[in-house]
Amino acid sequence: MSWWAWVMVVVALVVLAAGASWWIVRQRRQTAELRERFGPEYDHAVKQAGSKSKGEAELLSRQERRERLEIVPLPPEHRERYAAEWEEIQGQFVDAPVAAVARADALVTTVMAERGYPMDAFEQRAAVISVDHPEIVNNFRQAHQIYRKSDDGKASTEELRRALQNYRSLFDDLLDQPQREPQLEGTTRSSDPARG
Repeated sequence: MSWWAWVMVVVALVVLAAGASWWIVRQRRQTAELRERFGPEYDHAVKQAGSKSKGEAELLSRQERRERLEIVPLPPEHRERYAAEWEEIQGQFVDAPVAAVARADALVTTVMAERGYPMDAFEQRAAVISVDHPEIVNNFRQAHQIYRKSDDGKASTEELRRALQNYRSLFDDLLDQPQREPQLEGTTRSSDPARG
């Protein structure tokens, strides 16, 4: 082989090595960005997909779907009405925990719909919610799972309490209110310094 052929081989190898290095750096950066963006939901997506590349592709697809949606804030009067309804649900919990959790599920679904989230099958709703609320989407999944379990009469009161608290975390985010620990009827409330 002539010297120019060797030069061409070396140049081709250098170009391939540079391309491979660029691709590896790009993939690592994308992984870091997705981990940062989705937090614990990143691991959930990778586990569900069965591989890192499929999980990351799913997360990127979720972002694209979310970008096509027009998510709107709730008008103040709707936020107030929904907040009042939530207080009723919490008050109902002691006497009818299954019904309270069912109402919580319905209220969260109503608020999601009004904000502009799609009302597809549950996992598709959770996937889109994970883009805006990655830290609490797992709470939403757990709450919904307990709600489904309660349909069969198999959820304990403690599980129902956890479901209500988990729904509350998403509900507060959807209403753009700071998250606070729900107080169920019959539990002690922290003292309010304004009341003395």
